Amino acid sequence: MTDITVRLAALREQAPATILPGVLDRAGLADHFVTRPSLLGPVFVAFTSRGISLVDLAPTPKAFAARYRARCGRPVVAAARPPARLAAALEKALASGRTGRLPLDLAGLSPFQRAVLHKAGEIPPGEVRPYSWVADEIGRPGSERAVGNALAANPVPLVVPCHRVVRADGRLGRYSLGDDDNKRLLLEAEGLEVTAYESLAARGVRYLGSATTSIYCHPTCRHARRITGQHRVEFRDARAAAAAGYRPCRDCRPQTA
Repeated sequence: MTDITVRLAALREQAPATILPGVLDRAGLADHFVTRPSLLGPVFVAFTSRGISLVDLAPTPKAFAARYRARCGRPVVAAARPPARLAAALEKALASGRTGRLPLDLAGLSPFQRAVLHKAGEIPPGEVRPYSWVADEIGRPGSERAVGNALAANPVPLVVPCHRVVRADGRLGRYSLGDDDNKRLLLEAEGLEVTAYESLAARGVRYLGSATTSIYCHPTCRHARRITGQHRVEFRDARAAAAAGYRPCRDCRPQTA
């Protein structure tokens, strides 16, 4: 190494950590985030050119940026607003509790994890399904534990409503966005009578049937909630419903015997 090369090397300084995000931002290559109101308080919503990549509660923008880099391996910078095509879909998803046509960037997730999230996104507001339902629906019966793990790692809660997936015993289970009680708060805000649902589950009731239609549903299905008391039949499992001559609801698709 020549003398001039040594001297030049000695002048080298580490660039400030803020330089790279700024350069990427000006080049149009940076990931961005905005803050949006929610029932749980302000949430940080990150997005890439492909769609929403992370939704999180964090105490400060700096803390969120650190979490984003740790999870996604890239810097993220604040934006005044998302692109117009994304902004409208994001507001609608947060307001309605439905993913709808909101584009998502789920890069890094396995096909199984993506299938779980897409299926969770189909559950209507105010309704819940057990982990086993998701496993059956995606063609992976018996994978309840893996389904739970995929939902626990959901990078985009709220816009993919993983709070609508619960334990088979009727308990709500864990929630990935903040405190576990947030799951109850969200479901109650959607109109679900959580205490009544838990009471049914505690008595071993898994399905409700209508004596007028001979159809059985998940207890929170919109059809089940319209069954009057005198016509409501309780079932502990699908086998009991089938033995009584009942068929599964086509909308909530309860498990069959």
